[in-house]
Amino acid sequence: MTITPEILKQIEEQRNSPQTSLRETSPGMEKNLYTLFPILDNGFIRIVDYMGNDSSVVQAARVSYGKGTKKARSDEGLIRYLMRHKHTTPFEMCEIKLHVKLPIFVARQWIRHRTASVNEYSARYSKLEDEFYIPEFENLSAQSGVNRQGRGEILPREEGKRVRDILMQDSQASYDNYEKMLSQENQEGLSRELARINLPTNVYTQWYWKVNLLNLLKFIHLRIDPHAQYEIRVYAEKLAEIVADWVPMTHQAFVDYWLEGISLSKQQMELLKRKMHGEEITFETAGLSKREWNEFTQALDMEIP
Repeated sequence: MTITPEILKQIEEQRNSPQTSLRETSPGMEKNLYTLFPILDNGFIRIVDYMGNDSSVVQAARVSYGKGTKKARSDEGLIRYLMRHKHTTPFEMCEIKLHVKLPIFVARQWIRHRTASVNEYSARYSKLEDEFYIPEFENLSAQSGVNRQGRGEILPREEGKRVRDILMQDSQASYDNYEKMLSQENQEGLSRELARINLPTNVYTQWYWKVNLLNLLKFIHLRIDPHAQYEIRVYAEKLAEIVADWVPMTHQAFVDYWLEGISLSKQQMELLKRKMHGEEITFETAGLSKREWNEFTQALDMEIP
């Protein structure tokens, strides 16, 4: 579905027709409700609905009937305690429903986060549109020589242009053949469910995705990581911004304890204690693998021989 001027008009009408509610709302989420946030070249995230806010987390944790306490600091302290000690059930009490448009190869990664409700655009029932993800020059990278799943250096401009031309030509040729195979009016052709199998994974699909706050945070935690593929990372980055507006206390605790905090193994904790007591530690005496040692020293910003 292409976002036409008519659809944008409908979204604007929704946003200009607020409704009163007795339920808990989030001012930050209300300002974003129904708004379409562009992602990549043809994708987007749109907030369709949500339930709960920071007070809902506090309410669930205390099994109370009110809005939490009158002291914001007390509520924030409880949320931080829950996040710090991984008492996560109260975060499941908030939910969000999103309308997402994304390339199929991104959707394949996304759907691995299984604890959610999903309803996808049906290419058996409806015809797919000729919209494909074509990376910008700055995102066309060679294969990493170190990470088998990662990217290396950006391709030279000339090579990047050659790659983009191939992607665009192949995408358009596949779609042209898709249209030729389809059953048209007064013409026998192939069914939609079979004609679609010729399309590449950079074609765009859409779905409604409903998820609770806890599982959304888990999604963001994994997909916002610098090692995640760029094309799904940009979706995670926008989702993180949405969460910050929706539940600011929860988001700050999430950043402090999950995103920017670190977890140490028993062996690494022992090394840290030895270092703090003035003992000189080295890779040879640490008893860690090379990768663990590098992660340990980099996380603590320590220059140790």
